[in-house]
Amino acid sequence: MSDLERNKQVVVDYYTTAFAGNPEKAIADHFGSRYLQHNPDAQDGPEAFIGFVKWLRGEYPDLKLDIKRVIAEGDMVATHSHLDLEPGNPGNPGRALADYFLLKDGKVVEHWDVIQEVPTTAANDNGMF
Repeated sequence: MSDLERNKQVVVDYYTTAFAGNPEKAIADHFGSRYLQHNPDAQDGPEAFIGFVKWLRGEYPDLKLDIKRVIAEGDMVATHSHLDLEPGNPGNPGRALADYFLLKDGKVVEHWDVIQEVPTTAANDNGMF
């Protein structure tokens, strides 16, 4: 397996494990010696990440993260995902996420994201995903 494929696999496992409800395992398996967060609403470090995931799952216990695309270049991995906060509720279709993860020695050390609410109507029929 190439480093790019390994990095993609690390990020997918990290992200899906965390949002499935086990952020502690995601951190134990995939966090590096530091974790810098570039989302201005989030703090650095594993404790802040655990707190965020637990809060989000507390607000939306049935949430579902569906990773649609994974792209890797060097030590950077990008994902395009659908975070459905209330599956089955057409009035709340969730969020489109673009996440960027920097890895060092195969471990996640930094994170950036761009978040967009999925609209209930659109000017075209192409969809967000």
